[in-house]
Amino acid sequence: MNPTLVFFIIILCSTSISICLADNDNLQDACPTNTTVTRMVFINGFPCKNPSSISSADFMTSNLKHAGDTDNFLHSSVNIVTAADFPGLNTLGLSIARTDLDLDGMVMPHSHPRATELLFVRKGIVLAGFIDTNNTLFESLINEGDPAIAFSVMNSQNPGVVSIGGAVFETDKLLIDKIIRRLISVRGTNMANFSKIHIQ
Repeated sequence: MNPTLVFFIIILCSTSISICLADNDNLQDACPTNTTVTRMVFINGFPCKNPSSISSADFMTSNLKHAGDTDNFLHSSVNIVTAADFPGLNTLGLSIARTDLDLDGMVMPHSHPRATELLFVRKGIVLAGFIDTNNTLFESLINEGDPAIAFSVMNSQNPGVVSIGGAVFETDKLLIDKIIRRLISVRGTNMANFSKIHIQ
């Protein structure tokens, strides 16, 4: 077989695979989610509102305005807003989340199977990181003040959340304390400084 033809077929196949994995491109400028219709056809995404009924309210949300309840054993709250909650996000390939962390708060390890997450710390100090497919830890201390408020954006209108911690760990206070102590020892941070560090 001709080597040029083989190369062309490989490039064509790999390009079509990467295109299939991304969210679909917009077919119109605005397509707010129609939340009033009973869905008869199930598609990957949401049906659009009638263009004549689109209003500016479809492109605004107050779902991230208020702090979440951090009175729990993780001392954290995460509120993810998707196209199901915020109609203006439909077909844009975006979701937004607000994370509130009390002192020594943490978010259990998790992944978003259909999205990449970008984290912005508005207030507080957050130890954030990820582990790649080679089990290499990449972490960074993101500073601002105390306690922490972080916003994240995901490149999918339906990112999904898979809690790794819930599947691997028991969710009790003693275990959380053990995890925190282990993270401190890994970082070489002493306990006195830990009250200023939040784990994401």
